[in-house]
Amino acid sequence: MRWTLQQEPDKKLVNTLSESLGVSTSIARLLILRGIATFESAKTFFRPDISMLHDPYLMQDMDKAVARLEKAIANEEQILIYGDYDVDGTTAVSLVYSYLADIYENIHYYIPDRYDEGYGVSYKSIDFASDNDFSLIIALDCGIKAIDKVAYANTKNIDYIICDHHRPGKKLPQAVAVLDQKRPDCNYPYKELSGCGIGFKFMQAFHEKNGGNVSDLIPLLDLVATSIGADIVPITGENRVLAALGLQVINASPRVGIHALMHLIKRKQFTITDVVFTIAPRINAAGRIKHGKFAVELLIENDFDTALAFAQEIELNNANRKDLDKQITAEALQQIEANEEENNASTVVYQEKWHKGVIGIVASRLIETYYRPTVVFTKNNDKLAASVRSVRGFDVYDALAACSEHIDQFGGHKYAAGLTLLPEKYENFKNAFEKVVKNTLPEELKSREQRIDAVITLDDISPKYWRIIKQFAPFGPKNMKPVFVAYNLQDTGYGKTVGTDDLHLKIKVIDKTIAYGIDAIGFNLGHKIALIKNKKYFDAVFQLDENTWQGRTSIQLKLIDIREAN
Repeated sequence: MRWTLQQEPDKKLVNTLSESLGVSTSIARLLILRGIATFESAKTFFRPDISMLHDPYLMQDMDKAVARLEKAIANEEQILIYGDYDVDGTTAVSLVYSYLADIYENIHYYIPDRYDEGYGVSYKSIDFASDNDFSLIIALDCGIKAIDKVAYANTKNIDYIICDHHRPGKKLPQAVAVLDQKRPDCNYPYKELSGCGIGFKFMQAFHEKNGGNVSDLIPLLDLVATSIGADIVPITGENRVLAALGLQVINASPRVGIHALMHLIKRKQFTITDVVFTIAPRINAAGRIKHGKFAVELLIENDFDTALAFAQEIELNNANRKDLDKQITAEALQQIEANEEENNASTVVYQEKWHKGVIGIVASRLIETYYRPTVVFTKNNDKLAASVRSVRGFDVYDALAACSEHIDQFGGHKYAAGLTLLPEKYENFKNAFEKVVKNTLPEELKSREQRIDAVITLDDISPKYWRIIKQFAPFGPKNMKPVFVAYNLQDTGYGKTVGTDDLHLKIKVIDKTIAYGIDAIGFNLGHKIALIKNKKYFDAVFQLDENTWQGRTSIQLKLIDIREAN
C-alpha cells in the first residue's frame, strides 16, 4: 500500500479560515482539502438545508417533462414508471410512484427481469406498455442510450420521459424529454445526482409548478439518501444536502419499508456507511436473487406487518446472495490462479453458470486480492453478460469504449460498468481489454494507494476535535472520512491479536505528546503485530472512531495500515 500525503494547502488561507470559523488550523486544512475555503462555503457544508437545492428548471428539458406529465394526468392517460433493478433504480421508481400515487390513479411500475430482459429499457416492457394501453413511460436510472428502443416505442404511440444520470452517447433518444445533467447541452449546476436524485428533481419541478413547496417532499429523501450511498456518487454539493436530510428522515421517521428493514437489522441510528452496508445490499438482493419488483413492493408499502413480511423474504434473498458471493469468488480465484500469466494488467474471468446477480460483487472481491481492473462474465440466454469494476484513478468506461468493436452493449461509470457480448467474441474482448489496460494504466495505479489528509500528533485528538470531525458527515466519495498519519508511535505493552484466526490487531498507543494511551483497533492487521512488539516505534495511518464499552464511549483510532518508523 502506498501512503500519499495530500498537498499542504496555502498557509495564509488555512490561517484565515481558522480564524473566521474559530477552529484549529488542522480542521481548517481538512476543510480546504474538500474545497471549503470561505466562511460561507463552510456554513453551507456544516448546515445543509432544503433551501440550498437548485432550481430543477435549470435542467435541460425539465419544462418539457413537467408539461408532458401534466398532459397525461389531465387526459387520464396510463403512466408506466420504469426503472432498473438495482438500488438506484428501485428507489427511483419507488419515489416517483409514491409521489404520483397520492395524486393520480392510472399509474403502474415496471422493473425489468435481470435475467430475461437485462439492464436498461427493454423491448418486452414496451410491448407490455402497448398491450396495456400505457401511453407514457417515465424511465428512471436508465434510457440515455436506448435510441432504438425509444424509436420502437414511438411506433406504438408511447412517449418517453427519460431520467438518467449515466453518460450519454453521441446521440440522444427521441424522447419527449431527456433529463440527464451529463448531456452536453445541460447547464444544470450540479452534475453528480443519482438516478433517484434525477427522479426527485422531476417531482420537485412538478410539485412546485403546481403550487407546492420543496420542503413538502422531505419525506421522500430517505430513498434519495439510500440511492446516493448505494450508487457511490460524490457526497458534495446538492448530494450532500439530499443525503444529510435523507439520513435525518431515516433516523427519525423512515418510510414503512425501510423501518421494517431497520427492525430486522436491529439498529436504530444509521450513517451513510450503515445504509451502504446494511440497507442497500438487502434492497439489491431482491433484484439479484429473485426480482427487483419485490424491492419496490417493500419501499412503497404502507402497512408495517405486510412490509415486515416483504423484508423477511428479502432477508432470505440476502443470505442466499452472501452464499453465492462466497462460492463464486472462490471459484473465480481458482480460475485466475490456474490461468495466471506473468504481468497481467487486468482480470477477465468467465463461467457460464455463475449467478448474474452477484458477479458485480465478485468483481469487487477479486480486486481485493488482485488489484487491477476486473471483468466477470456469465452466460445470460444466448449472450455473455459481465460486470466490470476498476481501481482508483482508472476510467474503465473509457477502456470498454476502446474495445467496443467486440462488445454488443455497454454502459456505466468510471469505476463500474456492465456489458454484453456474443460468446464467440469473448476471447477477442479479453485480449483487447488486457491490451488497453496494459497500455493505459499508469504504473502508480497498479498498487493500492492510501491517501492521507493530514499529519497529527496524539494530543491533537481531543473530544472537541472529534465532535467537529463528526460534523463532516455524511461521508462518501469526494468527502471521505478524514485519514490521518501519526509518526513514532509506541504500544503501551499490551498489544495483542484478537478475533477468529487472530485476524485483528488491538493496541493502546502513545507518542511523545501524551503519556496516557489511546485505544486502537486494526481490522485484518493481526499479521503486523511484530511491528509493535517490544515497544518498537511505528507509524500509523488511521481514521478516528469511537467505541462504546459497558456504557462508556471513548475515542479510538481505526487503523488502516502501520509500518516501521524511519
